Amino acid sequence: MRTTLFVWTLNTTACVALTVALGGDVAHADELDTSKDNAASKSAEAAKPEDAEIETRGIELAEGALSLQISEAWKTVQPRVRIIEHEFAVPTAEGDDEPGRVTVMVAGGSVEANVDRWLGQFELPEGGNVKEKAKIEEKKIDDLNVHRVDVTGTYKDQRGPFAPAVTRPDYRMLAAIIQTPQHGNYFIKFYGPKETVGEQEKAFDTMLESLKAK
Repeated sequence: MRTTLFVWTLNTTACVALTVALGGDVAHADELDTSKDNAASKSAEAAKPEDAEIETRGIELAEGALSLQISEAWKTVQPRVRIIEHEFAVPTAEGDDEPGRVTVMVAGGSVEANVDRWLGQFELPEGGNVKEKAKIEEKKIDDLNVHRVDVTGTYKDQRGPFAPAVTRPDYRMLAAIIQTPQHGNYFIKFYGPKETVGEQEKAFDTMLESLKAK
């Protein structure tokens, strides 16, 4: 009995000493590990791409009467048709197989007619009225009226007036019409796979908010 008691006491003392050496009990050590995990998680959240500052470069419209700041990630490309003043290829999001496309141009027609034309390029996979699902808003930026359109669905991609349309499921379009009293209406159209467009929505809105009229 004495020998057994001695061994038990020795083991107990060793456990106490080990606990002190480790700086606390097991539950406290687990709490420390959890707090580290939480800190790492918060750090990862803080580093999300959508929270990062967008580096931009300037472009001019209407022979310098208007200016916009475009994301540096958007690659300048040769416009497909002459009436487009600026065209950009937008980086493809992970999982998507096509880049986004941004075009900037001046054109005629009323705001309503052009918005309806854009919405007419989409169909809802479940059917129904595209206009009822789209988000359309109007705001003032640097004292100019800007109409913003956001629509998602199956996009009927027609590369020319006589070309057959290619249907592209799960596409999204962000578009804007800038009304100017002296230079007509400017149209900005950004479309592509919805994940690609979603990743670049902040860059699109940053561009709109940067609008300056001289």
